[in-house]
Amino acid sequence: MFDRKAFKAALADGAALDIDSLAVSHPALFSQAAIALPQASLQAMADLVAAIESVVALPDYRRRVLAWAPPGAGGELPARSVFFGYDFHLVDGQPRLIEINTNAGGGMLNTRLLMAHGASVAAERIEQEFVAMFREEWRLSRGDAPLTRIAIVDEKPAQQYLAPEFELFRRLFERHGIAAVVADPADFTRVGSQLLHQGEVVDLIYNRLTDFSLDTLANAELRTVFAAGGVVVTPHPFAHALYADKRNLMLLSDPAVLDELGVSAATRAILLAGVPRTVAVRAEEGERFWAERKRWFFKPAAGFGSRAAYRGDKLTKRVFEEILQGGYIAQEIAPPSEHPVLVEDESQVMKADIRAYVYQGRVQLFAARLYQGQMTNFRTPGGGFAPVFPA
Repeated sequence: MFDRKAFKAALADGAALDIDSLAVSHPALFSQAAIALPQASLQAMADLVAAIESVVALPDYRRRVLAWAPPGAGGELPARSVFFGYDFHLVDGQPRLIEINTNAGGGMLNTRLLMAHGASVAAERIEQEFVAMFREEWRLSRGDAPLTRIAIVDEKPAQQYLAPEFELFRRLFERHGIAAVVADPADFTRVGSQLLHQGEVVDLIYNRLTDFSLDTLANAELRTVFAAGGVVVTPHPFAHALYADKRNLMLLSDPAVLDELGVSAATRAILLAGVPRTVAVRAEEGERFWAERKRWFFKPAAGFGSRAAYRGDKLTKRVFEEILQGGYIAQEIAPPSEHPVLVEDESQVMKADIRAYVYQGRVQLFAARLYQGQMTNFRTPGGGFAPVFPA
């Protein structure tokens, strides 16, 4: 049961955020609902994450995905990258992987939702794991040197829809003895191989940018210092290339490729059951894709946040011709599960995307995003983030 008073206290966190203000500025960020899922479904998602990790570790897989990655992806790094987000739809209780993100937002917002639903002990444990995760990223990169300062970085962070979470992270780090700031890339200055914010050296960047390769001019200074080893960046471009480029799903869903990679029969079975068939969209196959369009969801390989993504049955011929110009994959449609949600005392049916927040192959937290319409939108009244509990 959602406790508004408890949620208000959890968000305030020393006067960080105000639930009444967020209700106006972000009316569909949080749902008051909670989702109960069978333990078998949760375990199947964890098993699929583990299967993907085992494939990503294969040298031949890495060679193939780095062949189409942008130059800025770089090479092997000791840091593993924080906040992987594995996004699933449940089809008859079975998870189908929609995509993998390497800067998944909402982790701290969802621990606060857990508190609102009476799960404060679990929420506090997860937040301890979050801090330990950042310390581990630092240890992997810098050994026993002290982690002194973290910068939470996004372009114009105050204008980002998930900006409320940045402040919660800042306060979390500060409570654990790590100085923290929220910053735009333009707020930094470079001195040699160091990155400074208001005269103070930044040790680690918590990267919330959607310039996944740090290739834009706005991120040039950050990129230079990162390339010189002067700052730890997490999540980093190499992790995005290994996991989050949507073309990688073509390998993970192709039985012939999995055979070529030497993936075990048990792991292949998990992958082929859980990763919808994904293929490249080529202009020469345009007639076939148009004829079969109701079968597919079309996405830009380098896209994020549902931008320029289209259900085939909603496509116009004009948009389809643009898709054929290149850079798109087609993924077999796996419809989301539907759940009754109480909105202002009236029951409504909402779709659910299930997100697993993952670090080093282990699921830290499950959360749902509830919505109506074609895809996740944070615009549906009564929708938004919702906690997930075992049924």
